Amino acid sequence: MACIGGPCSFSSYKTFPRKPTLLHTRFKLRISCTVAESFVDTKLTCVDEPILLRAVRGDKVERPPVWLMRQAGRYMKSYQLICEKYPSFRERSENVDLVVEISLQPWKVFQPDGVILFSDILTPLPGMNIPFDIVKGKGPVIYNPIKTGADVDQVKEFVPGEYVPYVGEALTILRKEVKNEAAVLGFVGAPFTLASYVVEGGSSKNFTKIKSLAFSQPEILHALLQKFAGSMAKYIQYQADHGAQAVQIFDSWATELSPIDFEEFSLPYLKQIVSSVKLTHPNLPLILYASGSGGLLERLALTGVDVVSLDWTVDMAEGRSRLGHGVAVQGNVDPAALFGSKDFITKRIYDTVKKAGDSKHVLNLGHGIKVGTPEENVAHFFEVAKGIRY
Repeated sequence: MACIGGPCSFSSYKTFPRKPTLLHTRFKLRISCTVAESFVDTKLTCVDEPILLRAVRGDKVERPPVWLMRQAGRYMKSYQLICEKYPSFRERSENVDLVVEISLQPWKVFQPDGVILFSDILTPLPGMNIPFDIVKGKGPVIYNPIKTGADVDQVKEFVPGEYVPYVGEALTILRKEVKNEAAVLGFVGAPFTLASYVVEGGSSKNFTKIKSLAFSQPEILHALLQKFAGSMAKYIQYQADHGAQAVQIFDSWATELSPIDFEEFSLPYLKQIVSSVKLTHPNLPLILYASGSGGLLERLALTGVDVVSLDWTVDMAEGRSRLGHGVAVQGNVDPAALFGSKDFITKRIYDTVKKAGDSKHVLNLGHGIKVGTPEENVAHFFEVAKGIRY
């Protein structure tokens, strides 16, 4: 239900019905009723701007906004049906209609506060003259891994409008579909993580190839990282120009670096991206996620991003303390918690929210949703999260 009249509206979201339960003592119980198997929240809320954007900025909000990494994906039966019809991941992620449909699947069911574009961090690679594919059961495959300076010379500057126009089209459509009821999120890969894939030839367990390059011929790696930094800054700007209201940067493999090596091979390029984007889009929230980042938290904040997304191995209260309150936080429930009982899931949500505090927190998992996660547990996660009141 949405009865819009002016800048505010009464809104609701569909979910599984439940009996009222007592929330943690820090929060007030939301008063709601069950109508035709949906919850109707009769609190007047403004829809001028999504709650996620307001929370990140530090505005006073009534609850933490919530979305989940990989919320559009393999755990959903509706997505599995699309995979049966379109078995190629690249087709699913490079076809405008499919990208929009898949991105909206969790929105239609769970009403998250963030709707993230269905895509992949490697999507820009062909536009940079780096052919790749995603092979079922194997993951990303880079056909011509970069080994030499001559290989780096062949890497082109990425022009999003020329090589991935479907991304811009999909984001524009998502904004129209979602309106301001949720924030539309874009994302990119960070330079070191992208370089890891193209040097290793795909996923890696030991990262010996890129570290060998970094420690024996650092000038070659720096040249590659610079190309990725400039290209990803442009990609973020492109996404923002076409509808993204916030963009998450994934530096998944940066935590394979020691702190001193992170400061050389990742941090400067993340800073460059943030600085470039803020020159043209000063109000665009930038989120940084790096899996296993407990040893690098303070350095992640030095990038200048607006939000640091914590993985589940970091205690939220300790993470808050280490980062300081100048930066917003995101996370960080263990994705495996969604395989637990509903009571267990509820307790973990309350624990995370309590430790994060009532300002500048976006509730999320500490990593993407795992394959096989029960959809009813995901529904419960959203129901509980959206029922919290500070």
